[in-house]
Amino acid sequence: MDIKTASALHRLRLVSVPEALSFPALLIFGSLLSRISDIDYLMMPLGILHGFLFVVYAVFLLDVWNRAKWPFKKVLLFFVLAMLPFGGLYGDKLLKREEADSVIAARARVAADA
Repeated sequence: MDIKTASALHRLRLVSVPEALSFPALLIFGSLLSRISDIDYLMMPLGILHGFLFVVYAVFLLDVWNRAKWPFKKVLLFFVLAMLPFGGLYGDKLLKREEADSVIAARARVAADA
């Protein structure tokens, strides 16, 4: 795996956790609090934040798909995980494993070349 692919994977991992936590925050603090109390000023900022993070996640996912040549089913899995509350946390776990495997493979390739 080249450095650009590894960087794309790392960027996707960096945005997956905040995106995974922004959706439940929007549901709990935005929707729920606005319905049971007079606190309705959290809905718009949380919605904007979650929307921004989701779009960034989708763009980074497309970048990883392009660079790492992932199969469509794998990309679809990560996209569906982004739609589920806390699903991105499991996606981060999978990405962490993928990133570690790529580092091991790169080190083995460097050792074989030396």
